[in-house]
Amino acid sequence: MAVDAAARPNFLRPLAIGAVLVTVMGLLWGVPWWTLVAAPGWGTGWFVAGSVLFAVAAVAMPGFKLLGHRSGHDGMSVAGDTLIGVAWVLFTWSVLGNVLRAVLAVAGVEQTGRAAALTVLAVSAALLAWGYAEAMRVPRVKRVDVVLPRLGPGLDGTRVVLLTDTHYGPTDRAAWSRKVTEVVNTLDADIVCHTGDIADGTVARRREQAAPLADVQARAARVYVTGNHEYYGDPLGWIAHLDGLGWQHLHNRHTVVERGGDRIVVAGVDDATAHHSGHPGHRADLAAALDGADPALPVLLLAHQPKQIPAAEEAGVDLQLSGHTHGGQIWPFNLLVRLDQPHVAGLSRRNDRTWLYTSRGTGFWGPPFRVLAPSEITLLVLRGAPTLAG
Repeated sequence: MAVDAAARPNFLRPLAIGAVLVTVMGLLWGVPWWTLVAAPGWGTGWFVAGSVLFAVAAVAMPGFKLLGHRSGHDGMSVAGDTLIGVAWVLFTWSVLGNVLRAVLAVAGVEQTGRAAALTVLAVSAALLAWGYAEAMRVPRVKRVDVVLPRLGPGLDGTRVVLLTDTHYGPTDRAAWSRKVTEVVNTLDADIVCHTGDIADGTVARRREQAAPLADVQARAARVYVTGNHEYYGDPLGWIAHLDGLGWQHLHNRHTVVERGGDRIVVAGVDDATAHHSGHPGHRADLAAALDGADPALPVLLLAHQPKQIPAAEEAGVDLQLSGHTHGGQIWPFNLLVRLDQPHVAGLSRRNDRTWLYTSRGTGFWGPPFRVLAPSEITLLVLRGAPTLAG
């Protein structure tokens, strides 16, 4: 029987996705298995035990994730996320370990397989321990001064605190959240921004972790925009909840902040993925966000993803604040992030007017590890154009 041409893509797509997932899983666990179990020649007993361990881990990782997602069991989700992080670190350093093995072999060193395996194990264990501590600690404050030539003198020194990607989720971080708020409240902020990915899960499940956001202090404004993860769950619930906590949701709109007799437009747009969410009116619309704003005023824009910067450049935005990338979270994932985003972390100049600041994120997503991509609470101090002394 002939297959309907229109139906063929729907039939082939799951097969293609399955093939990709199997390939990725095979590489993630297969390369470390070869490096740590097969190549060193430990003997039959260790080979069998190691092979069984890797096989169980390879099955458990997607199994825990799927069961955690379907059942809502946070413990299973944490187990699956942890295995993802372990697999990535082992894979990365196993690749490098095999390079080391080749170098040692050329140098005439015996037992190169065992030397490489022990090195990979030691480095991976150290990085995972360190990465876990980095993920769980309260982020350090990163101060960045940004010169905006259109900034009026009354706004010089305006203090903007950026939070993003808190990802309240399966790992209960209510105490961590309270400490983050305590740090923010020491920074004497004029404006506090949250550029999305508040949580993974509904308000009902993450309410306690998000509660300290109500206590964040800012002299002029507390503003928030959605990230992609809101749209995986309950965006309208989180928008309403943040409104209830006293934050202003910049859903393709703006507010004006005045300081010292000068004003700045603080605008926000929905995440770049919002138009796929099925929620009417949710899409990134910078024209709507700036509608009615005085074009002579400087503009501070909140947009979750750095790749939303072209629209900001075209509109003459002075500074875009973004998150989303996590700085890669676990090195060298930042190299893959760079394929999708124009900037992974830090401050970058886009043109004569527009700056982009990309935070590495306040929390973490998924694997409870941060390796060479520390979290941050960002304090941006806005400066006007320097004047020449007479």
